[in-house]
Amino acid sequence: MKKYNAIGIMSGTSCDGLDLAYCTFDFEAGKWSYQLNKSKMVEYSSDWKSRLRNAHTFGKSQIEELSKEFGQFIGAETHQFILDSQIHSIDFVASHGHTVFHQPHNGFTLQIGDGKEIKKILEIPVINDFRTADVQAGGQGAPLVPIGDELLFSDYDFCVNIGGIANISFHENGVRKAQDICIANMALNPLAREMGHEFDDKGNIAKQGVVNPQLLWKLQELDFKGASLGNEQYLESMLPILTNSTSIAETKLATVTEYIAQTIASFLSPGATVLVSGGGAYNEFLMNKISAYSKATIVSDSRELIEFKEALIFAFLGVLRMENIPNCLSSVTGAKEDVIGGVLIS
Repeated sequence: MKKYNAIGIMSGTSCDGLDLAYCTFDFEAGKWSYQLNKSKMVEYSSDWKSRLRNAHTFGKSQIEELSKEFGQFIGAETHQFILDSQIHSIDFVASHGHTVFHQPHNGFTLQIGDGKEIKKILEIPVINDFRTADVQAGGQGAPLVPIGDELLFSDYDFCVNIGGIANISFHENGVRKAQDICIANMALNPLAREMGHEFDDKGNIAKQGVVNPQLLWKLQELDFKGASLGNEQYLESMLPILTNSTSIAETKLATVTEYIAQTIASFLSPGATVLVSGGGAYNEFLMNKISAYSKATIVSDSRELIEFKEALIFAFLGVLRMENIPNCLSSVTGAKEDVIGGVLIS
């Protein structure tokens, strides 16, 4: 039996905050199991939100400095989490960092949050930079969560995460398949902010709006199939459509919600069990639409799993890295071969 205690750290494209999950992983009788022991979301200050959202406009030296500062922030918040949670046994910390650039077609991806700075503060091994090795092997560097879906959540027919970007994974013909589906909260949240809200709570604003068929058609014309999505696709493809629309914010929210629901539902089989995680799982209006369009059984587990599944799985990716087991699946990313991703700073 093998056992690891680890902290997984995730900063998603929605820029909500830093997710921390203290987890235990056991390997027994040929199967991995997990426990999500403690979790915490550290909400970003308005300054951090602004810097992370605009980092793609910074110069090289500014980004390098921001990465150091963000690493120090991650280290300090993780240290406080350890103290507050009275955690005494940690084998390592696995940090995804925050994606600034993701351009696999150019052989490049960048997640800031300097692992060396995290290590200085915590004085325990740190694993970060999980995506680069896969990109260097010709892959998309994403999605990475499916290996966790395969080994920890295989009881479900589909696993869907709805964060800034919606993605899906499933088992087909003996292999795990996965892909990004569409831009989700990355588009919804700015529309809600136009109306003075950080996000559309439970989808109540969208619920009051009316879908604009012409705007919906333009969104459906976006071709994201097979793409690894990031901020670039939102800024270059989706934002101009929304900006050029003369519809009011409620209409845009209703239309984008409709687009997300129909797009996700198109991937689901009637009667399938679907585990949904990420902030979008709390959007009741969106969830009801996905269920109605797909005729699938939508399952939202505990609050902890909804909010911290990605942080948990990045901790698990760290476990596989420590075991020298591939944690990036070529069947998912399109790389030449399965890759062991993650840089260990010990």
